Amino acid sequence: MMKLIKNAHIITMEKRDYENGYILIDGAKIAAIGSMSELLLDETKFDEVFDARGALALPGFIDAHCHIGLWEEGAGEEGADGNEEGEQILPQLRAIDGVNPADFAFSEALAAGVTAVVTGPGSGCVIGGQFAALKTCGNYLEEMLIKAPVALKVALGENPKKGASGKFPSTRMGTAALLRETLFNAAEYVHRQEAYEKNPEGERPTPDFKNEVLAQVIRRELPLKVHVHRADDICTAIRIAEEFNICITLEHCTEGHLLLPLLAQKKLPILLGPAISNRSKPELKNKTSKIHKALADAGIPFALITDHPEQPIQTLYLTAALVHQEGVEKRTALESITINAAKAASLADRIGSLAPGKDADIVIHRGELFTLDAKIEAVFVDGENAYNLIN
Repeated sequence: MMKLIKNAHIITMEKRDYENGYILIDGAKIAAIGSMSELLLDETKFDEVFDARGALALPGFIDAHCHIGLWEEGAGEEGADGNEEGEQILPQLRAIDGVNPADFAFSEALAAGVTAVVTGPGSGCVIGGQFAALKTCGNYLEEMLIKAPVALKVALGENPKKGASGKFPSTRMGTAALLRETLFNAAEYVHRQEAYEKNPEGERPTPDFKNEVLAQVIRRELPLKVHVHRADDICTAIRIAEEFNICITLEHCTEGHLLLPLLAQKKLPILLGPAISNRSKPELKNKTSKIHKALADAGIPFALITDHPEQPIQTLYLTAALVHQEGVEKRTALESITINAAKAASLADRIGSLAPGKDADIVIHRGELFTLDAKIEAVFVDGENAYNLIN
């Protein structure tokens, strides 16, 4: 099915924007983007034509760290499936087996222009399980799925210390030691596998469900999504990642402004948030709204996250507006909920910007960017007009 969005001020998050442009959609993908003056096709040939009438056309917003569908809106304990208690090492858990697509938060996210989310287990244990990337529109999980797994959740700091009362680990040293031991054993597992592949006549390694997941981490196929707040926890995450030569992203990174030279040097994906929250625990004592401008001024890219339900997911765009209000340039603030979020989740080949070949996830935004009187008029997900306030 061929569709046309016309007369839009297109902000692509790529090299070129269009003051008055069109987007040609073929099925679920963007087929072409250009200026209206370059549109030579007969509009009657399209199955659907959407006239943006000068509104902004933006890439769909992305929340690269949340727990949507795992802590369901208004469901209480029945809908609390985000943390498995009793063990500290649980790489075999999969978000796709716990997410409820009927969670009302998905429709709220969609109405707020959030077209993609990276959701998964909480930070109650050292290794909590596998995150998945989903679209916010769909009736069942497979229909919404972008990629799974997209990352493996790891937590440092206070949360895993209290994950199992009276049990190891109960200190930051213990948490780091358990993570390091787990990765060491996984590396040995990979070594035995590789040795067997080279010499199938040798002893076949005993299959191990947990290590099959961790092997992807050791082979740099799956990043660790590391929950960190304090500066010392950020450094521990970097230290362990370099010891084992694995990929990580720094999630929350609350005291990142205290480590600007280090973060600039390491060039790791940084996800900041939730911004709209209080200092609910001691490790948030240095939480500051100035962190966004500090990173931006240092040339360090970042993505914004809600950590839903810690911060309601429909406030992701509002967070970017507040970041702009703090002095961050509009384009940088918009990058933090589009292309930077996509890059942090290794999904920039599909989402995060508007370009031919990418998913047709598009937000039609009436009014000036990041102003209170602006509103979202339509949201396209995979080329379908999923939320339209006009009709």
